[in-house]
Amino acid sequence: MHIQDILNQAQTTCSFEFFPPKTAQGAEALFENITQLEALKPAFVSVTYGAGGSTREMTHDLVVRIKQTTTLDPIPHLTCVCHQESDINDILERYATAGVSNILALGGDPPRERGDWDRSADAFRHAADLVRFIRKFNEQGRHADKRGFGIGVAGFPEGHPATPNRLVEMDHLKAKIDAGADYICTQLFFDNRDFYDFRERCELASIKVPILAGIMPVGSISGMKRMAELAAGARFPASLLKALHRAGDDAKAVERVGLHWATEQCRDLIDHQVRGIHFYTLNKSDGTRQIYQSLGLRDSDGLR
Repeated sequence: MHIQDILNQAQTTCSFEFFPPKTAQGAEALFENITQLEALKPAFVSVTYGAGGSTREMTHDLVVRIKQTTTLDPIPHLTCVCHQESDINDILERYATAGVSNILALGGDPPRERGDWDRSADAFRHAADLVRFIRKFNEQGRHADKRGFGIGVAGFPEGHPATPNRLVEMDHLKAKIDAGADYICTQLFFDNRDFYDFRERCELASIKVPILAGIMPVGSISGMKRMAELAAGARFPASLLKALHRAGDDAKAVERVGLHWATEQCRDLIDHQVRGIHFYTLNKSDGTRQIYQSLGLRDSDGLR
């Protein structure tokens, strides 16, 4: 289903993100979790794309499997780095043939082993360039849906790590929307005030597409440290850190604190008419299901 239709079905949507497993055993474990989360009837699920396209085939296989064997709408990530137009064209053709309706277009990073990659060799320097290419593909009528692929892009409530100038950062986001993006999915954040400020700045910039809030519960102290690295500057409020400090070395207590914090974030976001909540699941189902239960929801229909 095209993302415009998906978002029109509910005042607030819920969606989940997965990453491609590296082994057959991991694939089966992931599908068990996907089956459990399928019962929550998410608006869609997204599948990540490794740096420089390093998980290209695994991403494709997982997306097609979700499309063919579940009731879920999969949205694959697609990135600019280490790609030529022919690469992206081939990927879009395969997804169109498989009946996939939407793409999340990202700038992306080079793989670690190619950290010195020369970006001048890439056909797409910025996510806006990739959005324009997908729009061009759509205009050629090569998708069964006459609108072509729905297109999502990333937003950064705490600021983009590569763009310290927040005014220029908003210019870049506006360029992605003007290129043809249909919605924004944000990077994870832990203070809702950052999201509300980001949403207001989007309004000032005449960005009118739906904005989905990215939420990831803290599951462990080591996981929080990895988040800080991967999210390149994620801001952890002092009150959250104090609660985690009180939990000490009790892993279960740390997990409870993380789930409680994420649940309160979601409750507050829903109360403030957030357009959607996108859960970064880390391929697990327990935390997301517990948040649903704590909010009194059986499935995403409860957010209509």
